[in-house]
Amino acid sequence: MCNECYSNQSRITPILEPEKCLRNHTQYICSICGRCICIEMDEKRGLRRWNFPFKTADIAKLYLRVAEVCTGKCCGIYEIISDKGRKSYKIFEDKETAERYLTKNKNKQYRMQMIYQTEQYREYKKSQIRKLDDSEIEKYLKEQQK
Repeated sequence: MCNECYSNQSRITPILEPEKCLRNHTQYICSICGRCICIEMDEKRGLRRWNFPFKTADIAKLYLRVAEVCTGKCCGIYEIISDKGRKSYKIFEDKETAERYLTKNKNKQYRMQMIYQTEQYREYKKSQIRKLDDSEIEKYLKEQQK
């Protein structure tokens, strides 16, 4: 597992529409494995990708690093259960933020324990936040297909 971005697969992200994301969105580029993680703000919702609910805890873990970079501290993944029993996973910077979310979303609840949290927040001086150029995108997509 990469110590910086918490993934075993250095080209697993972006998951949805990878070429579109790499071409149009700002990426966090892991300084250890080179994995790109979308850090772009969604204009419609005013949220970053890591703020959205994820289908699995493993997918949420792929976006945990950008949450930590944006907040400047360790964040945690919580299991959210709707009143219809549907599970999803969300990243919150702390328990209080998770509780505020539940206050606004009365039809949801979460496990009191985090599913996953890093032990301490670390900065990596060689990581980058930027858009990729065309040659980087082509290389990354080829590596992603392998």
